[in-house]
Amino acid sequence: MFDLADPAFLANPYPYFADLRERGEVHRHEGLGIAVAVSHAASAAVLRHRGLGRIWQDALPVERFASFNLLHRNSLLENEPPAHTRLRRVIAGAFGRGHVQRLRPMVTELADGMVARLAAEIAETGSADLLAHLAQPLPVAVIAELLGVPIEDGPRMVTLSNHIVKMYEYGLAEEKRDAAEAAAAEFVEYLRDVAKQRADSPGDDIVSDLLRSELTEDELVATAVLLLMAGHEATVNVIGNGVNALLTHHDQWERLVASPDLLDPCVEELIRFDAPLQLFERTATADVEVAGFRVAEGEKIGALLGAAARDPKVFDRPDTLDIGRTPNAHLGFGMGIHYCVGAPLARVEIAAALSSLASKLPGLRLAETPERRPEFVIRGLRSLRVTTAQGYSTTTS
Repeated sequence: MFDLADPAFLANPYPYFADLRERGEVHRHEGLGIAVAVSHAASAAVLRHRGLGRIWQDALPVERFASFNLLHRNSLLENEPPAHTRLRRVIAGAFGRGHVQRLRPMVTELADGMVARLAAEIAETGSADLLAHLAQPLPVAVIAELLGVPIEDGPRMVTLSNHIVKMYEYGLAEEKRDAAEAAAAEFVEYLRDVAKQRADSPGDDIVSDLLRSELTEDELVATAVLLLMAGHEATVNVIGNGVNALLTHHDQWERLVASPDLLDPCVEELIRFDAPLQLFERTATADVEVAGFRVAEGEKIGALLGAAARDPKVFDRPDTLDIGRTPNAHLGFGMGIHYCVGAPLARVEIAAALSSLASKLPGLRLAETPERRPEFVIRGLRSLRVTTAQGYSTTTS
């Protein structure tokens, strides 16, 4: 069984997942304290099974984590029907009012500007951090526009989000748990202020849309924070992990540069190949069975999305990066009622980043081996320093 403290596992968990898959579709992981599904079929069953739900349990002690619990207790992600049905209807309706299409030209313009600045720093200093110049600022700028908050508040929101999502990891140090609660409290206060401003002066943003719905103030705040955390963390890591994969498998980068029509399947393949979210939990609301493994009522089981994404029963040559792969039945956006409502916007952002990089920096190369973040559930990089090969010039068109 894999060890979350093993640097070799964190660097490349996929051989460990393959070994587990060969021995069975579901295994009990004593370190995590839950069962884990490692095949595509079993993981899909975990995500779809109506006897397995997102049953929120407050972080304890309750008085210590009041704001963290408020955000999750009122979140679409942590509720089941009927509460989930009501929340999703409102949020999907807000997204359906044209926000993704409204943002598409802005996303392209933002990506082009950020890649131009990345190229300028490479030209001046020889290398630059792609995470800092593109992967991190692009999604937060888009979410800021979506929420109608100043782009200058972006770094603050990212810092708060980074602290909060640490709570999803296992074996977290107490000081990091306290930091997550402090960040949640600050985020709650910030979004309450935003909601008050929009109530007095509505705008063309999703907070104004949600204020016209039946959501409570706590539900609105939780929804806004979820949009940032889910939209930012996942997109940052798809871009970071994905560009790292493309530059490590350079034939696929050159293939994308030469064939822009492969952009859409490339986005899906990068989500599959090195999943930004490795594990998603469910709790049994009754005794259920997944691939012959019994999960008793009240027990948890996790879908190992990274393991499902490399299942050879579903994906031909699963350890090979193939940006033209189709069909591509990855589970990166979930399945069932919890399928990611922000998936269309995430795809727009990832495609814009890749398109701009391929057109403006065709000679892109890794400047050094990137360092991974030490977490397991949220899989990403600390930095991604890139350069360009000699003989290539950057473009600004």
